[in-house]
Amino acid sequence: MTGVQISAPFPPASYAADAERTIGRRFDEPASRTRTAFARDRDRIIHTSAFRRLKEKTQVFVAHEGDHFRTRLTHSLEVSQIARSIAHALGLNDDLAETIALAHDLGHPPFGHAGEDELHICMAPYGGFDHNVQTFRVVTELEHRYPDFRGLNLTWETLEGLVKHNGPVSDRLDEPAWRAVVDFNAGYDLRLGTYASAEAQVAALADDIAYNNHDVDDGLEAGLFRLEELLQVPLIGPILRALQAERPDLDDRLTKLEAVRRMIGYMVDDVLDQTRRNVERFKVVTAEDVRGLPQALVSFSPDLAEDLGRLRQFLHQRMYRHYRVNRTRSRARRILADMFKLFHAEPEVLPTEWYDRAHQCDTVGRARLVCDYIAGMTDRFAIEEHKRLFNLEIWN
Repeated sequence: MTGVQISAPFPPASYAADAERTIGRRFDEPASRTRTAFARDRDRIIHTSAFRRLKEKTQVFVAHEGDHFRTRLTHSLEVSQIARSIAHALGLNDDLAETIALAHDLGHPPFGHAGEDELHICMAPYGGFDHNVQTFRVVTELEHRYPDFRGLNLTWETLEGLVKHNGPVSDRLDEPAWRAVVDFNAGYDLRLGTYASAEAQVAALADDIAYNNHDVDDGLEAGLFRLEELLQVPLIGPILRALQAERPDLDDRLTKLEAVRRMIGYMVDDVLDQTRRNVERFKVVTAEDVRGLPQALVSFSPDLAEDLGRLRQFLHQRMYRHYRVNRTRSRARRILADMFKLFHAEPEVLPTEWYDRAHQCDTVGRARLVCDYIAGMTDRFAIEEHKRLFNLEIWN
């Protein structure tokens, strides 16, 4: 019997975030006896209502279309697994990378990007809507689980990572939708003009890896395109051709699963190699060095980034704009538009706890409250709520 070989742990990188040296929390709390500061953040996120509701919020398909497709919850779990693996291999703080990955989609409304687009239109006269800002509001304001503060009172590093995981945001602060971030930052500086930690950047790249791979998987599962059509598509095509030559005995299902698995591994290896090259190129030593760089430290290689762009073009043409997906998007947008208009005009039809707050607000404040109510809905709840409000055959 051959023994199982376990690889030695990767040594910590000098530029990794250190939970023992965290900048801390906005409101002082005693340290946990059993968890690091970042692990405590992760646990707080997992226990939120917003995280639980991700199980019935979708990426591309609506939740009731079938349980074979990814939801925001399964996507977040996939992102966290990839982020933790990359962070571990780079010697980074895998607790922080995992925490940011688990929280990055908390602000998404029902019906994926269709829901976000429609809420942005509805909120245009009242400050707009941005799912990244909504995520920030969820963890700093909307979740109210503790007696001494609103939000989750997460560490500075986690908040910084959530708001800046895609890069500096100082160029967005004049946008009305970002007002909540500006107001928070005035009392708790998150250094919005710099890059975030390497761990936050890992979470952002893990998001790219996860959704591009699972969109290929889900698109094939839904029959929006066939394996044969992917053979000439960059990134996935060469992997598929090599796999078919190596294992012609596999059926389409196993071929798809194995190709997606290999593509994830290929993209992860590329991030590791390119990031190590970036570390050497920029002579990165400390976590502050990471924040001061003129570009992201954690990145794909230029060749993979180009191939990924062409894969996204294929998915955009064959999946995101497929007529079946367009019909779903259209119905979803009408559902949210109807509810927003009704709730804003007649706040008395809101649930009691929401109406009690709405009737104390001005027009702008009421719009934001209605938006928060709708953004927190799952796909299924939004569909059922719309039926209760607009289907005259239902009187309950």
